[in-house]
Amino acid sequence: MKKLGILFASVFLLGLVFQSCNNGKTYAEMKEEEREAIKRFIEKEDINVISFDQFQEQDSTTNVDENQFVLFSETGVYMQIVEEGNGERLKDGRYEILARYVEEQITSDGTDSLSWNTDYGNPNMVYPDAMMLTKSGKSFSATFTTGIMYNAWGTPYVPSGWLVPFNYIKVGREISGRSKVRLIVPHSEGQSDASASVYPCYYEITYQLAR
Repeated sequence: MKKLGILFASVFLLGLVFQSCNNGKTYAEMKEEEREAIKRFIEKEDINVISFDQFQEQDSTTNVDENQFVLFSETGVYMQIVEEGNGERLKDGRYEILARYVEEQITSDGTDSLSWNTDYGNPNMVYPDAMMLTKSGKSFSATFTTGIMYNAWGTPYVPSGWLVPFNYIKVGREISGRSKVRLIVPHSEGQSDASASVYPCYYEITYQLAR
């Protein structure tokens, strides 16, 4: 596992070098542009950012009416829990999770659609992405087994940002009681292209246990 981690880190860094050479910007400059894009997105969408301490004081919930997103300062991920779900908090073990999502790149001018596997007009008519999730303590890891995210970005590894909500939602099997979150994910916690090209993404995701 250690060698595998070193390999992926090497590929990631190599991608950054190529990206830097292609657009003439340094990694530091691209990160600064990312921070500015997230800041403008938060202002444009009138998002009320709360601290993790306030999030805990609110019993690990976000007030959707006030458009609250909690900032996880260690990772830079912002999360809004729209629907906690009607299941239970996951215990240590392995789970098959179904995810329906919309992915948008956050740019300096707004957002651009990247990929999705849901239709808000009839969300149950679209096949969800499936992933195998492993929980150990408060840590999660996951790989896609089927779906658009795997096909779109050519890697089975689930973005770290997608795993953040699992400590705070109650994933169940009922379609009507799925967990739903909104996320702002910086490149460091994102999918492979976002990581290599240094851009943030906005997601709306529902999670459900497979039957």
